[in-house]
Amino acid sequence: MISASHRQRGFSLTELMIVVAIIGVLAAIAIPNFMKYQARAKQSEAKSNLVALHTGEIAYFAENNNYIDDFNAIGFGVTGSSQRYYYELGNSSLGTLPPGCTASTLDAVSGSGFTAVAIGNVDGDPTCDVWTIDENKTLVNVVNDVSS
Repeated sequence: MISASHRQRGFSLTELMIVVAIIGVLAAIAIPNFMKYQARAKQSEAKSNLVALHTGEIAYFAENNNYIDDFNAIGFGVTGSSQRYYYELGNSSLGTLPPGCTASTLDAVSGSGFTAVAIGNVDGDPTCDVWTIDENKTLVNVVNDVSS
């Protein structure tokens, strides 16, 4: 006769199905929030690159007493194979405009000021993310591609 201490113990099918259902509910709650935070992290590319562009424009202004719409003249460029944003500054543009996005009319350069624009699509929906920065370093998210 086999004693109770020597019997094999395990989980019943019902117990396993309850655990799978709980994991499914947790995943259904967590994945959308994760995607939102991931998209917000991707926006940091536009913010940091626009701040670098601003720095280049300010340095150019300090030497020449005017702003310019030439990325090479201010020493601005983007590297890497996964650029998510397209940049505009007056008559100059840099990068590839993401599918579904249109060029901006917000960018401008004059002798006394500038507005640079970054356009991207960070989450693959029809809305394009649009950021601007001006000579006062005012960074604005004109169109937010990440729902709040």
